[in-house]
Amino acid sequence: MTQAPLASRPHDHSHCVSHALTEAESICTRQGLRLTALRKRVLELVWHSHKPLGAYDILGVLSEEDGRRAAPPTVYRALDFLLENGLVHRIASLNAFIGCSHPEHPHQGQFLICRACSAAIELEQATISDAIVGAAADVGFVVERQTVEVVGLCAGCREHA
Repeated sequence: MTQAPLASRPHDHSHCVSHALTEAESICTRQGLRLTALRKRVLELVWHSHKPLGAYDILGVLSEEDGRRAAPPTVYRALDFLLENGLVHRIASLNAFIGCSHPEHPHQGQFLICRACSAAIELEQATISDAIVGAAADVGFVVERQTVEVVGLCAGCREHA
């Protein structure tokens, strides 16, 4: 049996945040992109936990920190930048965002979402992506982008139930 993903095990989450920010800075430097202070802060907030975070949640934290109301377009532009550059994923069913565990290379998003605690665990299984692409091709459909969202109970919530 393979080991449970880090997001579903107790761990020092500050390491996840630190690693994500370091990786984002490295990727942006290599690609000649600007990781502005706001983009970096939004990424940090998204990585604050393994639970997807909505744009208005981010907006609320930024407004609290700044002492003035942050503008929604500013947050959405930062999120768009992070999405376009593979640093976060959008969880459509929750209208929220989660940090990308593997931003160093492009991949399709596959997520296990706990219905009890809302944690989202990113998988990266090429066989799942290949099966979707193959099944789509069988009916003449070309996949441009895919996000698979599977809802259930994580190991921790099952244990507590």
